[in-house]
Amino acid sequence: MSKTFSIGGIHPNDRKFSRDHPIEEFPIPKRVFLSMNQHLGMPAVPVVQKGDMVKVGQLIAEPAGFVSAPIHASVSGTVSDVALYPDFLGKKVLTVVIDTSGDDWLESIDRSSEIKHEITDTPQEIFKKISEAGIVGLGGAAFPTHVKLTPLEGMKAEYLILNGAECEPYLTSDYRLMIEHGQEILIGGELMRRVLGDVRGIIGIEENKPRAIELMRKHAAHFLQWEVVPLKKRYPQGGEKQLIDAVLGRKVPSFSLPVSTGAVVQNVGTAYAVYEAVQKNKPLISNVLTVTSSDPSIQRNYHFRTGTPVREFLNAAGAPEQDGTLRFAKVVNGGPMMGKAVANLDGAVMKSTSGLLLLTEKETKRQEPGECIRCSKCFQACPMRLQPYLLYQLALAGRTEALEEHRVFDCIECGCCLYSCPAHLPLLDQIRLARNVSLKNKRKK
Repeated sequence: MSKTFSIGGIHPNDRKFSRDHPIEEFPIPKRVFLSMNQHLGMPAVPVVQKGDMVKVGQLIAEPAGFVSAPIHASVSGTVSDVALYPDFLGKKVLTVVIDTSGDDWLESIDRSSEIKHEITDTPQEIFKKISEAGIVGLGGAAFPTHVKLTPLEGMKAEYLILNGAECEPYLTSDYRLMIEHGQEILIGGELMRRVLGDVRGIIGIEENKPRAIELMRKHAAHFLQWEVVPLKKRYPQGGEKQLIDAVLGRKVPSFSLPVSTGAVVQNVGTAYAVYEAVQKNKPLISNVLTVTSSDPSIQRNYHFRTGTPVREFLNAAGAPEQDGTLRFAKVVNGGPMMGKAVANLDGAVMKSTSGLLLLTEKETKRQEPGECIRCSKCFQACPMRLQPYLLYQLALAGRTEALEEHRVFDCIECGCCLYSCPAHLPLLDQIRLARNVSLKNKRKK
């Protein structure tokens, strides 16, 4: 029987139009823009300078602390600049720019397609390779993976959960990874499980992906400590707290880490990256993303090099008209629920980029907001059991302290409230703005 989380949630149309499109190798770009802010935590510090020659996989930036991650060259060529460049959100960040020349890889990287099943490294060696390869969470948050695998004082992991829910509408990159690289994902999961110690491994996959469930169960049969758990189709099932609730029936308390429940959650894409890092000595320089829209002709799943400009994916997928103008009103980095609009098409994709959603003008147009009718639908939909209508009013009034009293920091910005509101109130917009103001005030204090 399929499981699910116990509080709130919605059931949007999954619109997985690109699910049957195999992963294609995206052409190597002529120039890449590698941001030093590709992970949560401190930005990485460049160790190369203008004019340096680099190979694919070479270290170009060191972590600035424990909660940080190294960055490696995704192409070979010449470092043409180390300076501030606008990212896809339009924010200027320190960036290493590399002009591509050939495709010359470090000799230490195993580029063969042969799957390496045997695990010969110790848990300590596995952890070191994960840390040095710059692996981050590929479910969207980009939290450094080695930090999640570090035991906290007084807390012990009992379960490692691989997140294969992919509950965001449109996106299919995780699904295609499970279909095409399921064995590698299991091996990567087993590598992380050994780092954590004697824990059980669980893979959670939503039931709208029956083929992935079948294949992953087949692969998991070769690992004694692993099982596949089918999940009901329900958004936001892929959220860490919701996934732990669904799989284990345990709730993550406010201001607590997921490991406080005995669970560590990692995305299936992260597990694949761990496999490549440990078994193939390949740092995180590539990922898989979906380019999709309601147009059936624009459905792609690409294996790409980090630092590739967004515009190149749109051109390859056929998004522009013959005169070069984009025939879509908006490009979203991620899915429609939690993704963010791309402000700069010349900005580059990063390690954790999982999708580019193209929306028409009609699809982006919001309905005029009305008056709140006190229907409580936003409350019923909220997976964190917050009161979005109240947070909205407090945000409009600028009542920061009251917002904190009503747990505004528990908001995961999933958009369920906005989706379910019959009055079309911009609930999430106001809550998000007020939350950011509250965070800034806390930092100042």
